[in-house]
Amino acid sequence: MTDWIAIGRDGAQVSAHAMRGARLIQSVRAADESGALTALKYDAAQQVRIGDGAPDPLPAPVLPKAAGAALPGLAQKTPPDVIGARVRLWIAGLLARQPGWDGVVCALEDGVNHWIQISAGEAVSTQSFLTPRLVAALGGTAPPAPEAIADSLSRPERLAAHLRVAEVSNRPDAISGHLLGAELAAARPYWLGQKVALIAPDGAAPGLDAALRDQGVPVELHSRESLLADGLGALARAFELND
Repeated sequence: MTDWIAIGRDGAQVSAHAMRGARLIQSVRAADESGALTALKYDAAQQVRIGDGAPDPLPAPVLPKAAGAALPGLAQKTPPDVIGARVRLWIAGLLARQPGWDGVVCALEDGVNHWIQISAGEAVSTQSFLTPRLVAALGGTAPPAPEAIADSLSRPERLAAHLRVAEVSNRPDAISGHLLGAELAAARPYWLGQKVALIAPDGAAPGLDAALRDQGVPVELHSRESLLADGLGALARAFELND
């Protein structure tokens, strides 16, 4: 089996993963690359850099079909968007668990909700939202108020007015609900008539999974952490590092 290391930025830190073929041995995080490699204590001559290089333009395979020294992110021209390489790994993990899965992934990454259409092993298109950052900036709390989600889902043009009412009413849960409802209204072309896989930290997407189910959407909830090992294994197979 080939010993190799996957390494790259992970939010404000750097994550390094010791791999033996398609099997994850150990993962560590540190403030910088040197610290991550020191903490990993793994002797492997080959590295795959997660997030390096120019993003692959959509539509694109979830994982590249040819081996390389890096796994870049994804980019879309219209509307302009960029998806991190770690999201590619999470989706690859989902597809490794459920071969042939088609639908829409909603991946929560660094304060951004990415809605990504997946078909035949490709990321086809995306629409992303800054909803988690707006919730934090406006003092919203979890779980979001269901009635606020419903109000802004049905009347997203009144979002600013809804937020003011929530503010003066001291309803931080309503702030979160109105912002989430407005996102769902804008993302309707992605989830309407689709099945959705939510990929979130620790598998927690407060209010979002319930709101989608209320609209009759089949929803699967996955933790980013649980999908990472499967995604790295899929990367090993794609880059022929599993021999």
